[in-house]
Amino acid sequence: MKRSCIALSLLAAFASASAGADPLLTGFGGDRGFGDRVMAPNDDSYSSQLTLPFRINFFGNAYSSYWVNNNGNISFSGPLSTYSPSLFPISSAAMIAPFWADVDTRNQTSNMPSPFANNVYLANPDSKTLVVTWDTVGYYNQHNDKQNTFQLVLKDQSATTGHAGDFDMEFRYGQLQWTTGDASGGAGGLGGRAAVAGWNAGAETNSYSLVGSGTQNVLGLASDSNIGSDGVWRFHVRSEELPGSAPYNPVLPGNIDDGSAGWVFENMPVGTGTPIWIDPEVATGYDYTISSGPLVNGVTLLPGVGDGRYDIWLMEDGEWKLVAGGVAGGEHFEFGKSVDKFRVTGIEVEAGVNPDSPIAFSTGLWFDSVGNATVTQTALTVSAVPEPATYGMLAAGLAILGFAARRRRG
Repeated sequence: MKRSCIALSLLAAFASASAGADPLLTGFGGDRGFGDRVMAPNDDSYSSQLTLPFRINFFGNAYSSYWVNNNGNISFSGPLSTYSPSLFPISSAAMIAPFWADVDTRNQTSNMPSPFANNVYLANPDSKTLVVTWDTVGYYNQHNDKQNTFQLVLKDQSATTGHAGDFDMEFRYGQLQWTTGDASGGAGGLGGRAAVAGWNAGAETNSYSLVGSGTQNVLGLASDSNIGSDGVWRFHVRSEELPGSAPYNPVLPGNIDDGSAGWVFENMPVGTGTPIWIDPEVATGYDYTISSGPLVNGVTLLPGVGDGRYDIWLMEDGEWKLVAGGVAGGEHFEFGKSVDKFRVTGIEVEAGVNPDSPIAFSTGLWFDSVGNATVTQTALTVSAVPEPATYGMLAAGLAILGFAARRRRG
């Protein structure tokens, strides 16, 4: 039987980011250290057509030029003045958007850290790097009581991968205080059609809106990360790999609000033998629930975390039943049947896998058919260290931890 695999991954930097580290790249000259101002203060305008320092392969489309748009994005097929954002994919406008919203840089006089803030800057520090910075920008209509600072960084990776056009994109957020302009239904910079972050290449399979996009939770991008450094989000664009196809290029969950429902990855396409990587956070285990689509009949777990061995549980008659203890990471484990719910435990506390910091843990879910699956992944945290008598027959020294479901901070 053909099976499809979705690998749910915690992208992580094993070295923690230092608290308070500035995520913005600087030192490029100009009046703010971000390079040259790429356009005059404006509302809904854009730069002239610019030449990329390196040619990119943007999911099958080759580009060597671009436009910087005041409203928090760059575009490739022409300038873009649209001020009210839409969740990706959209039918046109190939674009990369660290924060697509109604930016208004016309108010240059009040509440600014310097006379040159509230501008958009461009730097090409070398032939392999492009940096665009929206510096302390306000929102329509000429408001700057709230200010956003964010960057888009493109880095040529063709020499590393051996494929022309391969590149990385980074979204870097210094501060995010507003989401919406007045003409997009906002009031005081909030509400209405909130900002969208992500990329659009004109097709559903290679366009993506980052977590929180279209809601007020998009402000959380400044205090979160998919690489372990607050305010920094990194994605790899490779000619042979679409978003979600590799652990370093994950699809992110669609909800970051606080609660107990777990991480929700909704309506993900499941292809035979093709992994999709998504990015939640972990503690000492996970509950997995498939609420729609194909069921799961096996799992592959990550080696190298703690002792690299895990316990696998299935729900039977309304109770969790241990079906295998000490399963080695990296080995494929068959459930013997298709299920819509299972649990993985056994990640040692000593391994430092903390729900409040992104530490890597990947889980390969093997599905029993092709379709679209909606998966909820709920992190488990240690609340006690009992040893229930029902598990006394397990290997000597095996501690069965008590768990409480916990969500990542929104």
